Amino acid sequence: MPSKQVEHCCELLAQRELTIAFAESATIGQFSAEFGLTQVAGQVLKGGIVCYDASVKKQLLDVDQDLLDTFTPESAEVTKAAAYGLRKMIPADIHVAITGLTCPGGSEGPDKPVGTMFIHCVSDFLEFSARTVFDGSKAEVILQCIDNTCKLLTEKMESTQ
Repeated sequence: MPSKQVEHCCELLAQRELTIAFAESATIGQFSAEFGLTQVAGQVLKGGIVCYDASVKKQLLDVDQDLLDTFTPESAEVTKAAAYGLRKMIPADIHVAITGLTCPGGSEGPDKPVGTMFIHCVSDFLEFSARTVFDGSKAEVILQCIDNTCKLLTEKMESTQ
């Protein structure tokens, strides 16, 4: 069942007749699934791509190998490139890309601990990114990231009235 934050974000998108698409790495498709469970899913959700492996980011979303090598697949730079690559693949009003570290085994380190999540949102009328560190299990980090992204997106949409 979608959270209140997801429901509110989707309702606002529907009220404004806006659509959304996702490029999901660390959230493994959960963002699309949460939006798909809302009553207005058919009005707002265009689709999504799960790009968990760096090769998918490169091949499908056209993320440059130099970005992957220089900044790692879990970085703000790669997330921004994935959002722009998604714009070429799925027609929507808003494109959101998510990467991050939900469990050990990626590019974590002292400056980027497990729980670090990156989002980038781009549209013709707004663009923003965020880096947030969440605590908890893999599932908890993913759900917190989804709610936080919905909160940020809602705030940005409401400020562009």
